[in-house]
Amino acid sequence: MSKEIKTNTQQRTSPGGMMRPGGLIQKPKNTGATVKRLIGYMKKSIILIMVTFVIAVLGTLMQVISPKVLGNATTLLFDSFKNGTEIDFKALGSILLVVALLYVGVSLTNYLQIWIMTHVSQKTTFLLRGELKGKMNSVPISYFDKHSNGNLMSIAVNDMDNIATTLQQSLMQLISSVVLVTGTIWFMFTISPLLTVIAFLLIPGSFLVTKIVMPKTQANFREYLKLQGELNGHIEESYNAHNVIKSFNGEAAANRKFDGFNDAMYESGWKSKFFGGSMMPSMMVLQNIDYVLLAIIGALKVASGGIAIGDMQAFLQYSTQFSRPIAQFGQIWNGILSTVASAERVFEVLDAENLPEHKEKFANSRNSSSKVKFEHVKFSYTKEPLISDFNMDVEKGQMIAIVGRTGAGKSTLLSLLERFYEIDGGSIFVDGMDIRNMEYEMLRSKIGMVLQDTWLFSGTIYENIRYGNQNATEEQIYAAAKAAYVDDFVRRLPDGYNTVLNEDASNISQGQRQLITIARAFVTNPEILVLDEATSNVDSRTEMLIQSAMRRLMQGRTSFVVAHRLSTIYEADRIIVMDNGGIAETGSHKFLLEQNGVYADIYNSQFTWQAPEHMEVCR
Repeated sequence: MSKEIKTNTQQRTSPGGMMRPGGLIQKPKNTGATVKRLIGYMKKSIILIMVTFVIAVLGTLMQVISPKVLGNATTLLFDSFKNGTEIDFKALGSILLVVALLYVGVSLTNYLQIWIMTHVSQKTTFLLRGELKGKMNSVPISYFDKHSNGNLMSIAVNDMDNIATTLQQSLMQLISSVVLVTGTIWFMFTISPLLTVIAFLLIPGSFLVTKIVMPKTQANFREYLKLQGELNGHIEESYNAHNVIKSFNGEAAANRKFDGFNDAMYESGWKSKFFGGSMMPSMMVLQNIDYVLLAIIGALKVASGGIAIGDMQAFLQYSTQFSRPIAQFGQIWNGILSTVASAERVFEVLDAENLPEHKEKFANSRNSSSKVKFEHVKFSYTKEPLISDFNMDVEKGQMIAIVGRTGAGKSTLLSLLERFYEIDGGSIFVDGMDIRNMEYEMLRSKIGMVLQDTWLFSGTIYENIRYGNQNATEEQIYAAAKAAYVDDFVRRLPDGYNTVLNEDASNISQGQRQLITIARAFVTNPEILVLDEATSNVDSRTEMLIQSAMRRLMQGRTSFVVAHRLSTIYEADRIIVMDNGGIAETGSHKFLLEQNGVYADIYNSQFTWQAPEHMEVCR
């Protein structure tokens, strides 16, 4: 299980490994600030938003006027029947034509609002998505140690989609609802103040329902989003490691963990959907009760001649128009709060600490001819120090082998050289300059890496080699491929260099993948090479081929080789033996064996099975 999955789930996981549905339920930390910040991303679309507002006002006014106009037609017909006079079809036709035009106008404005707000919402999330992608390139490596890939993917995809959907729908509904309620209230007062007061009884009831239901909806929805991200991470981890899971009969444990996430998602999911979905039925009950009261009292006023029947018809339509936004308010507010929850998750990532940029200049090394120099370096992942007072000078062109037991700090040392992590004390110099005074791009352009875990992306072999230097010519790429022994096997593939590697590059062998990474390093043409267990996952014959390619690659370059197989480092200019974050021994292979210390102990543990004559040759 990856470190990041453990980190994100341990607070919710019970000793038995099951998820606790109630864990880490939070409300928005600052709804107002989040909304204000989200609006900031909409500034570039402010003109379109203003146009939408104007269109919404026009459309809503037409919607408000139409019941009153239609009520005049009802009154005209009623008066004609009541008085026994002929129906004025010309006047009736004019009224109906006006009503038809109003309805067409309402439909057209609704269409325009949808079209414009779709553009606004997509533009907003386009900006957010771009900033989020840029942020992923500027956070330190330690950020990914603490956050699961699945959760970050959920933020980048699900939360972004939620923001886009709500901005498109809820914002438009909110604008229309405000204008609609304002207009209907005015027309209702002109018809009957008494009936308007009765219609207002719907408001306190609606807000009471909202106050009861919305906090539960918001809390469960936020929990659902968190669990969704963690479930994505677990599924991704399970798919990538399905061979390991099957090899260790871990299917049952993986299923139990999946069931834990799934059960917790079920609990928070149905609660958020139920409470959110119960808003509208609750509002409809209140609306129907209010409508019955209006109909009864209105009928009595029509019978007594207090209100014209057409006005009463218009009032009942207005009461429906008035109550609909009130009833939908909970749903609209629910959408807005879900957007706030999603935006908050996005902003939490955007507010994460960037790679440190030191404003003050650190002292560079004086009178040093070293290519790389470690001076009193200290580092720890936690409070427990891992590397303490580490010192090492490496001359240009030297091959430095770093060995030691697992956890001694070998790979960490090289990560510090590339500033994947910041040192806690001391200094690291490259060409006499403190690396903290360098731009990240400048530092890493000097360093090429070939790691134990080969990383190749989905694309052609040619593109993967060129990844080391996007400006490389075809001749340089083919030359790098030949130097790394890639050209020979690639030429035998049906599509040659245009062979497309799948997601895990599993359509070529592990050794071939490693040779491609070496070719990529050749194209980079770095000054410093880092080879971290580059031959640990291949057979002996492929290992010899890779070692030959690496020897070519190391010629004329300063190189650091981390190795568990000591047979690969006999030719090193110097072997650094690390133990407990410091240098235990240093020297040549022969010298270290004669010291009979840590290196000799590691060596003997690897070769005690070998014949004595083989050990003598190695010595």
